Amino acid sequence: MDNEKSSMEKVNKFRDDRDWRQFHNEKDLAISISLEASELLELFQWKSAEEVKETNLERIKEELADVLIYSHMLADNLNLNIDSIIDEKLQKNNEKYPVSKSKGKNNKYTDFQ
Repeated sequence: MDNEKSSMEKVNKFRDDRDWRQFHNEKDLAISISLEASELLELFQWKSAEEVKETNLERIKEELADVLIYSHMLADNLNLNIDSIIDEKLQKNNEKYPVSKSKGKNNKYTDFQ
């Protein structure tokens, strides 16, 4: 059943069925992530967040999916486990932003005394 496949497996199958891996080097995937993130950001340009969520939720989902798909492809190319790299980053962020100093604040960690 297709629903039992991981997101990575689904992305890879889509890519491989079309023989597109040859076009998906790390540089171009990183560029594609940035471009798709920019398309997501463009939806919000000159509008309130609420307005965009109310009128463009489908486009938000599409652009966010594109960012995630290219991110999965880049991780796969580099043999990185997405869950592991997220866990590692969360641990680093936990050290930079301890609850005692950051709860309810939006300061950068370098601003903590």
